[in-house]
Amino acid sequence: MAKLLLGEISPVLLAGLLYLGAAIGLWSHRAFVGPTKEAALVRGDIAKLAVVVVAGGIVAPVLMLFGLARVSAVTGSLLLNLEAPFTVMLAVLAFGEHLGRRVAIAVLLIASGALVLKLDPSASGGLGADTLGIVLLASACACWGLDNNLTQRLSLKDPFAIVRSKTLVAGLANTTLGCFVEGPPASSAAFVLGALVLGSLSYGASVVLDAFALRAIGAAREAAYFATAPFVGALAALALLGEPLHGRDVLAMLVMIAGVALLMRERHVHGHTHEQLEHEHLHEHDDHHRHDHDVGDPPGEPHSHFHRHLPLVHDHPHVPDAHHRHEH
Repeated sequence: MAKLLLGEISPVLLAGLLYLGAAIGLWSHRAFVGPTKEAALVRGDIAKLAVVVVAGGIVAPVLMLFGLARVSAVTGSLLLNLEAPFTVMLAVLAFGEHLGRRVAIAVLLIASGALVLKLDPSASGGLGADTLGIVLLASACACWGLDNNLTQRLSLKDPFAIVRSKTLVAGLANTTLGCFVEGPPASSAAFVLGALVLGSLSYGASVVLDAFALRAIGAAREAAYFATAPFVGALAALALLGEPLHGRDVLAMLVMIAGVALLMRERHVHGHTHEQLEHEHLHEHDDHHRHDHDVGDPPGEPHSHFHRHLPLVHDHPHVPDAHHRHEH
């Protein structure tokens, strides 16, 4: 859908309208729902949130749309699978998540699929897809990989609040920049409205659900499930835009599917130690939350309050969520 809108709206302005549509949808949602039980964002979260907004909300969408303007929708959709390897590499190298050999092979397969798209000798000029377009899309994926990892660190707080803040600031920033640099949109109101509606779903509801996934399974494994989206985009390009499916596209899709399948089949279980930990988030009294309550703590479950985890040793399947960031 974004590829269609790029024919009517400039990339910077479209990036702003997509996030502005998400912000309108999420702030409207807030007006109609009651108070949340989730933990609120605090001053200590501002630095991480600022990087999430700039990298994932302002820079990445603009890079993605400029890149998408230079390649086909099928190629662009498949290249967005690079978000998974970038997310995984940052999760392991910079944020201490543990992944095994299976996941390393999966990341290599997904990256190889992107290389297949670039090196097809039958494409125009013998160079495959547009080089600058690929670099822009890959850079967007790197920004979103950083966004994913930092959002995962914030995801114990209210995901709606995180995404409301991100979409509002990013939407206002890029819409203002687009109008200043390129002027107000010359397209009809129908295209502007279409961008806002698309943004409310693909950058609003989608990113909130993604934030809950980051909380539940960690950044690296979230990337595996999120990597299914580009295949849907590639198939939609066939139906909506009538783009042909070349041999390199089929090969890239098969290689990337193999990588995604490996990521999704990864299972992690071993005896592990929980060190003492103090934090605040929405929780129920499961095996990881056996603690006393003060008079002022909220009743009922689930509830959110500041609490202390005592040291614990046990064995069960787990993912690197906020309670399972331990040495291996």
